[in-house]
Amino acid sequence: TSSPSMDISKASNFERFVFDLLGRDPQVLAQTWAQLSETGVMDLQDRLRECQEQYGFAAGVSTHADRLQTIRSIQDEHGVLIDPHTADGVKVALEHLEPGIPMLVLETALPAKFSETILEATGQAAPIPESLKHLASLEQKVVVMDATVDAVRQYIEAHASV
Repeated sequence: TSSPSMDISKASNFERFVFDLLGRDPQVLAQTWAQLSETGVMDLQDRLRECQEQYGFAAGVSTHADRLQTIRSIQDEHGVLIDPHTADGVKVALEHLEPGIPMLVLETALPAKFSETILEATGQAAPIPESLKHLASLEQKVVVMDATVDAVRQYIEAHASV
C-alpha cells in the first residue's frame, strides 16, 4: 500500500477509543479484539451513528488511485505537496464538506517519506527538507535480537546512558 500505517488496526489509541465506544466494558473489548485477531474484521456497524453523533466522526475510503489524484490536485490547485496519509484525509474531507462549515485537514507526514508514491503522483521526487538531508550519509546501525520483551529490556539496560 502507498499509505502503510493506515493499515495498522491495533494501535493503542484506537483500542482506547473502542473501549469508550463499547461502554468502557473490558469484556466486550476483549471479545471485539479477539474477533479482530481471528477474522481480521472488527464490525462496529451498529455503532456508526454513535460515532457520528457523540464523537463527530465521519468515514470514507481512499484508494491508491485516489491518493495519487489528490496529491496531484492539491499541488496543482494550491502549490502544496502533501503526503499519501494527508491525501487520504483530504480526499475524504472533501466528500464531507458542508456549506458554511470550515474543514481542516492536518498534515500527517512529510512527502519525502513516501518518495515512490510522490514520484508516481507528480513525476518528480519529493524534496527532502534541508534539516534532514544529512541523515542519508550517516552510518546505519542494526542490532538483530529476539523479538521478546526481555531481549529488548536487556538491550536498553546495557546501552542506556541514564
